[in-house]
Amino acid sequence: MPVEDLSAAPPWHRLTPTEAARRLEADGDRGLDEAEAAVRLARFGANRLKPAAGRTLAARVAGQFRDVLVLVLVAAAAVSLAIGEGLDAGVILAVVVANAAIGLVQEGRAERALAAIGQMLSAEARVVRAGRERIVPAETLVPGDLVAVEAGDRIPADLRLIETVRFSTEEAALTGESAPVAKAIDPAADGAIVSDRHSMAHAGTFAVTGRARGLVVATGSATEIGRISRMIETVEALDTPLFRKLLVFGRWLTAIVLAATALLFLVGWLGGTMPPAEMFMAAVGLAVAAIPEGLPAIVTVGLAIGVERMAARGAIIRRMPAIEALGAVTVIATDKTGTLTVNEMTTERIVTASDRIAIGGIGYAPVGELTAEHGDSDSQEVAALIRAAALCNDASLDESGGRYAALGDPVDAALITLALKSGLDPEALRRDHRREDQVPFDPAARIMIVALREPSGMRRVIVKGAPERLLALADRERVGGAERPIRREAWFDALDDMAAKGLRILALAERIDGGSEPGETDLGLDRGGFVFLGLAGMRDPERAESAASVAAARRAGIRVVMITGDHAATARAVALRVGLPADATVIEGTALDGLAREEFARAAAGADVVARATPEVKLRLVEALQAQGEVVAMTGDGVNDAPALKRADVGVAMGAKGTEVARQAAAMVITDDDFSTIVGAVRAGRVVTDNLVKSILYILPTNGAEAIGLIAAVLVGFDLPMTALQLLWINLVTESLLSLSLAFDPAEPDVMRRPPRDPKAPLVTPLLLWRILFVSALMGAASTGLFLWERAQGADLAVARTVAVNALVAAEIAYLFNARHPAAASLNAEAFLGNRLALLGTAVLIGVQIAFTTWPPLQTLFGTAALDGRQVLTIAAVAVVVFFVAEAEKAVLRRLVPFGG
Repeated sequence: MPVEDLSAAPPWHRLTPTEAARRLEADGDRGLDEAEAAVRLARFGANRLKPAAGRTLAARVAGQFRDVLVLVLVAAAAVSLAIGEGLDAGVILAVVVANAAIGLVQEGRAERALAAIGQMLSAEARVVRAGRERIVPAETLVPGDLVAVEAGDRIPADLRLIETVRFSTEEAALTGESAPVAKAIDPAADGAIVSDRHSMAHAGTFAVTGRARGLVVATGSATEIGRISRMIETVEALDTPLFRKLLVFGRWLTAIVLAATALLFLVGWLGGTMPPAEMFMAAVGLAVAAIPEGLPAIVTVGLAIGVERMAARGAIIRRMPAIEALGAVTVIATDKTGTLTVNEMTTERIVTASDRIAIGGIGYAPVGELTAEHGDSDSQEVAALIRAAALCNDASLDESGGRYAALGDPVDAALITLALKSGLDPEALRRDHRREDQVPFDPAARIMIVALREPSGMRRVIVKGAPERLLALADRERVGGAERPIRREAWFDALDDMAAKGLRILALAERIDGGSEPGETDLGLDRGGFVFLGLAGMRDPERAESAASVAAARRAGIRVVMITGDHAATARAVALRVGLPADATVIEGTALDGLAREEFARAAAGADVVARATPEVKLRLVEALQAQGEVVAMTGDGVNDAPALKRADVGVAMGAKGTEVARQAAAMVITDDDFSTIVGAVRAGRVVTDNLVKSILYILPTNGAEAIGLIAAVLVGFDLPMTALQLLWINLVTESLLSLSLAFDPAEPDVMRRPPRDPKAPLVTPLLLWRILFVSALMGAASTGLFLWERAQGADLAVARTVAVNALVAAEIAYLFNARHPAAASLNAEAFLGNRLALLGTAVLIGVQIAFTTWPPLQTLFGTAALDGRQVLTIAAVAVVVFFVAEAEKAVLRRLVPFGG
């Protein structure tokens, strides 16, 4: 029978080795022969991931010109060129090119995540073909190949294990859990998720201990890591809320500008108020006036300021728009391990027959006291339990710069730390108790066994593992220096108490074989005679600041969803300790996996904790929440997290212990893997967003004022109050210089005491639209009114236009201090002195305007003229009037409507 098609292949983890070999038409002893391997290579293809097709530079450049506002400016430049205004056309096109360059610089780099996955596949593999073991390029592996791996190797393909010797793998990249996973050849359960498939070794993971042989069941894109790669490639990353609003705003503004320009041209043409050439220039001027050309630069610089501020707090922004999205986040879906917790297993409690001992300290550092509830923490039974835990153990600790790291299984490392805290020297113990035999931890049997030769010549057999298994094995228990019949009910009560605290529990028992001969290898579990020593409860403790950070997020109206690989009971205990609701809804990922879209959405809407989550569940969770209008931040560190990280509004990767794949897929990387850093980034994002909105809403009245002057000129029939170049000067220099200072505004007092901005609300609400129109009319009347006044007093056109430009700039300065607090009063020292950069920007702008008005080269370029003292004082008086009228409007609004900042 031909080899089964991989897409229709059975779940290999639940087949026996014999059945897997039969399905693959493979030989578990001799492997494939070369001829058959060549045939299968031609059929299934090379064992590598298909590279994703990236966008060409030309396509990326073209993408920058799809914005309708940009196209309007291009059209304005073309009209200017057609009527002989080459200088105007050149300046407008320079603005367009500069904005396109900014867009190219800030484009995302999600495609690099796929390249990073490709680098996770092994370059070489040890394969058995025709009975001979040899090293071949890993990309030549085919389904049915017999592959040998040992500690330190990267698994080259998905393998169904057929032989294991103390074999374990580190699968954090795929599962998010850092503890090594013991492997066996027995079939795993039918519905087992990746982390529970003890009969499989997956491509891209690492062999930690022992050695194994396995049959290749999937290569390239058919592997588990390949499946995740395809998910990343097909997942669509969303624009951030503000950028979506800016897109809608841009379309509306374009429609208004085009309609107004066409209407203006038609009215002027039919009314005969202007010659055709001047009408064209008026139309160009209106397009230039109404479009905020400096907006892309303002947004980019504002985001760049946020990037710098966040980097100082340990949050590295990979894609600038993510800063704004952080400010709008309504849900944080966070990993438990390493983010809410320290990712260092810690023994917190041990129980002996006569006492319960609390263990101080967090993590692997051997610092902490042992405190007994009733007796002595140095008692013989406590010492016997800790000694056994240190001897039935293969881990050690690595100390570097005062920090301790686990070498080996984290659970075993926690027991080594316990021994050091109690004053024992594990290395000295191991030297004095020579290991003669052992059975490594077996996931099916759930125990580890060692046989040791005592200095006295006696033989000690120690068993460590699942409490239920050891309680059935032992018939006596240790009390002080003696033994007595085991009281199983009391031990089960202790188990229940520890489990309720969310502890992971191990039991230890031992037997002394006084008459055994050196070299005896029969561990003799069936002989019984084991003495139960006690229980050790451990967990990955929560970070000290996690509960406070979760509380801060919830006060800010942000829902926190914890995602973990733990079982539901453990997950619930952790959720309560980090401050999630007492009635938190815990859902198993396996229960979500088969739900239809509507059922999944209902479950996602109420979930506080998702346990045993698969990559598909994480991705569907993000999509379901987004479909409900939520703005989602998702944390992750493994390859399995990458699809969800890419899809999330803000993907947050772990920098300390995360994979390169996760970092490339994410929009933000936190260097300390700490949840509090995420909450701090949300706060910073809100400040950046608040200030960006201030900047955007500050510049729009200036554009409106310019448009009012041009429209009035055409309708009434007087000279244009400003030229296109003068309008560009205002929009790109004066307006941008002042609005950028708003990006440095400090946080509002209530920044983390109010709910997130509604992602569905428009950028310009009806109330803010009124504010824009009111201030536009105010500033337009001031600048255009002075222009007409100067013309009536006999001033020439250049002088009158210079007065109009400077009047509008002075009004901008006055409105800057008004706009720092859109709702609150600005008649106080904080409004004027709270942002020193606003003062600096004002001083610089005054100097720039003096040059604009009096320096001959700029006079020639922009058509300006020097002003006298009366004109300067009049401009200053107009600015004061603008400030107080705008303040009066705010005061009226505060009395009439509840206006939030």
